[in-house]
Amino acid sequence: MITALIFGLVSSLHCIGMCGPIAMILPVSKNNQSKKAMQIFTYHIGRISAYSILGLVFGLFGKGLYIAGLQQQMSIVVGILMILFVLIPQNKLGSLNFLKPIYKLTSKLKKALGSQFKKQDVKSLYMIGFFNGFLPCGMVYVALFGALATQNIALGMLYMVLFGIGTIPLMSSVVYVRDLFSTKVRNAIMKYYPFIIVLFGMLFILRGLGLDIPFISPDNLNLFVRGEANC
Repeated sequence: MITALIFGLVSSLHCIGMCGPIAMILPVSKNNQSKKAMQIFTYHIGRISAYSILGLVFGLFGKGLYIAGLQQQMSIVVGILMILFVLIPQNKLGSLNFLKPIYKLTSKLKKALGSQFKKQDVKSLYMIGFFNGFLPCGMVYVALFGALATQNIALGMLYMVLFGIGTIPLMSSVVYVRDLFSTKVRNAIMKYYPFIIVLFGMLFILRGLGLDIPFISPDNLNLFVRGEANC
């Protein structure tokens, strides 16, 4: 759970590059600062709601793997997937046939998202965040690997909620200090993300190996006992 919050905070730099433009044009008040803060908060609640739904789905799938006794193996697989996500070029991922339905859905999400900017009420701000949360994002994908590794519905949701909370500080700052986050700055920041993703992938692999490293890689017996206790 701690990694979820930290990863959200760190990955929000990437969010500035990808979702920053959306945050910059939010239909928020320019004169009333209190109202503006509440509007930005509503936008974030929408994003976190979307993340929690994704966490529920992946936590549910992970629970099935947990029941099958694949707790450690799943952690290793998730770590490997994180690293492969960095190593495989994005244009190669986009060419995979099984991803085409996702791109069609993304197109519909973008249209729905765009229509909400024409309004300025609380509901529209929530829906902007909600649709924004479902848009394709490499950092969200990596976070979902973490939610999958929890192998628990509630923990999967909590993992994604904490991830979303971690993104709030910097994503909020984009709205207030737009000039600090130029395209050049955002692109420079995003160059460091492959290294961060690989680091988190290695942590998940270490966890699954059961090397008896405190707080990082519990031994096999501890993992087994926890599994039996939860059952």
